[in-house]
Amino acid sequence: MKYAVGIDIGGTKTALGLVTSDGQVLSKASLTTDLSLAPSDMVDKIAEAAHRLLSESSLQQTDLQGIGLGAPGPLNTKLGQIAEPPNLRSWWNFPVVESFKRHFQVPIVLENDATAAALAEKWMGAAKSADHFVYITISTGIGAGIYSHGRLITGATGNAGDIGHMVVDPSGGDCPCGQRGCFEHIASGTAIAREASSLLQRPVTSKEVFELALSGQNTEMKQLVDRVFGNIGVGCATLINTFDPELLVIGGGVSQVGEPLFEAVGAYIKRNALNPSGRNTPVVPAALQQEAGLIGAAALIHTKY
Repeated sequence: MKYAVGIDIGGTKTALGLVTSDGQVLSKASLTTDLSLAPSDMVDKIAEAAHRLLSESSLQQTDLQGIGLGAPGPLNTKLGQIAEPPNLRSWWNFPVVESFKRHFQVPIVLENDATAAALAEKWMGAAKSADHFVYITISTGIGAGIYSHGRLITGATGNAGDIGHMVVDPSGGDCPCGQRGCFEHIASGTAIAREASSLLQRPVTSKEVFELALSGQNTEMKQLVDRVFGNIGVGCATLINTFDPELLVIGGGVSQVGEPLFEAVGAYIKRNALNPSGRNTPVVPAALQQEAGLIGAAALIHTKY
């Protein structure tokens, strides 16, 4: 049996796991991503947790094939650096691969977190049989991993699939990136909670918004959710027109609303995708959900992506 450590670095949480070459998660751990620490100190904590996972499984570093790192973009995979992710400002231009090399003498690979999650869904999840698909995560932000012609499409510096900042509706207000009406700014879980909190004049979560909307308790929330589903449909139809996938896989917290989202997005695609075959593109929920990031990071080592 071969082993890899998958590490999914996020703005609030870092998940890591010891994963076998047949995709089984032997053990896993989670740490708060402490942004008050220097990035190198946080890497020390993550590395310590990884060594602990090895020890608990009676394995040593020499048993590892390598370590896969998934991190939010923008990043530079050629240089092994985290570039300028909005939720990891203290990590900007941080040489994350070199920092981990202080603790491990095995191959270390860095990719965008959504790209890694797409690889996980291809390896062990909802896209096993697909050679052309797009994985979309809709959560705090929005991102995508693109798999086409049997391989991941990563781009020149590893940032292909940063769809959260394609403009969907310019009337949707100012996105922190500097553009107006970005996909992420009008359709992410963060956007849903922000808009609903403004309308209701109290703090609400996106989960509560969906409960109010889908139970018929609040017309305003129903209108908001319908608008968000429409915007997600726009984003998905655009991806179909651009990449001609055979499948769309949607994961992330917002996807947990389930059938109402998938029905609305499927209906939008059926009406608006350009190619007749594209109008019938299946849209399915991600299979791996919370473990997609760490499994995908390990898959960077275990698969010939």
